[in-house]
Amino acid sequence: MQTKPTRARQHAPKKIRPPVLEKLSLHPRNCHRGRYDFAALSRALPALGGFLIANPFDANELTIDFANPAAVMALNAALLKSFYAVDSWRVPPGYLCPPIPGRADYVHHAADLLAADRNGNIPRGPDIRVLDIGVGANCIYPLIGHHAYGWQFVGSDTDAVALGAAQQIVDANTGLAAAIELRLQKSPQKIFEGILTPDDRFDFVLCNPPFHASAREAEAGAVRKWKNLGKGGGLPRSAESNPKLNFGGQAAELWCDGGEVGFVSRMVVESAQRRSQVSWFSALVSREERLPDIYSALKAAGARRVETIAMAQGQKKSRVVAWHFR
Repeated sequence: MQTKPTRARQHAPKKIRPPVLEKLSLHPRNCHRGRYDFAALSRALPALGGFLIANPFDANELTIDFANPAAVMALNAALLKSFYAVDSWRVPPGYLCPPIPGRADYVHHAADLLAADRNGNIPRGPDIRVLDIGVGANCIYPLIGHHAYGWQFVGSDTDAVALGAAQQIVDANTGLAAAIELRLQKSPQKIFEGILTPDDRFDFVLCNPPFHASAREAEAGAVRKWKNLGKGGGLPRSAESNPKLNFGGQAAELWCDGGEVGFVSRMVVESAQRRSQVSWFSALVSREERLPDIYSALKAAGARRVETIAMAQGQKKSRVVAWHFR
């Protein structure tokens, strides 16, 4: 009796990801250009170990579920401890948990702009004062900038709860209280007014403005992010019932009247009134199509020099717009 030849068993094609040895889109001084060493990070912060899973592309590698806010929070705490000597870092539930590599890039590009005014020498130490508009509960820019360059920071925010959380981070880590000062902005429509005193002088202003113009727009952005993480159609029920969850983020962190363009345009107008107190102003801009409106505002305000610096982390692209009146 003849038997039919057996057909070779069909296997699903193995997921193949080209090796990423270095994230070349990040700034050359960014210490996060390599792949995350999750084993080493979990040794620095054992709590991260509870979130480690096998990488779906390579079972021999470890990773985390980047759609899990608790896992991302633990990863950030481990990165800050390993690379920035921050032993205690925690953000209250519902507040932004920022991607550290991209935030570090902004700080390093700020250092380059300051160096360009100093014959290419990057300024370091407490003589350099930086203002972070919207410091948030995570206090991320002061933590990175102080450790990387020894700069002094003032962080402002309209959210007293966020400032309280940031102050807890500062107080819990040795040496930060002398380097980071936090100030409450009591007028949500104001940016520099009510924050800068007549005697203040700053070398640089950092700002990560709200990207969205409404709660509905912010929720749509959260859905897109959820899909990009391979989680299917809608947000989990908790995020659908409260779009402010949006992977972390309070209303003031996610949206404002006029969105990103409106916020930066108001910032430009006020910056012209503070030109004698600040060497460089800057803001992060998420979408390229918003640049013409911002350039128009800068021209109307009389900015003498405008720099646009492209940044990228993975598929996410953004840019820093920096200006001065000198």
